[in-house]
Amino acid sequence: MKGLYTILLLVASNIFMTFAWYGHLKFKEYSWFSALPLIGIIAISWGIAFFEYCFQVPANRIGFQGNSGPFSLIQLKVIQEVITLVVFVLFSTLLFKNEALKWNHFLAFVLLIISVYLVFRE
Repeated sequence: MKGLYTILLLVASNIFMTFAWYGHLKFKEYSWFSALPLIGIIAISWGIAFFEYCFQVPANRIGFQGNSGPFSLIQLKVIQEVITLVVFVLFSTLLFKNEALKWNHFLAFVLLIISVYLVFRE
């Protein structure tokens, strides 16, 4: 059960992270947002990133073997990276219609899935 909680918290964390890091590129289409100075955009991104940490830190604490969780530190990191890419692909596909996935992107994702397999292999 701790593994499932960890993964769900990492998904939530990555949704906030993706909006904090890349959301401003989409929201610049709105006049009120495009008028903000860079420091204002940074402040908004930090505010969003706060919620990322509210999910990321508990996910790592619950999931880490050193805290009686099911995952090693390396496994946590690889899981997080794969979740990041899945969330990012959904985000970019839904919000940025001019971003197309190509064969090399799919190959890279397959290689990442292979990396997950290798990290969990004893």
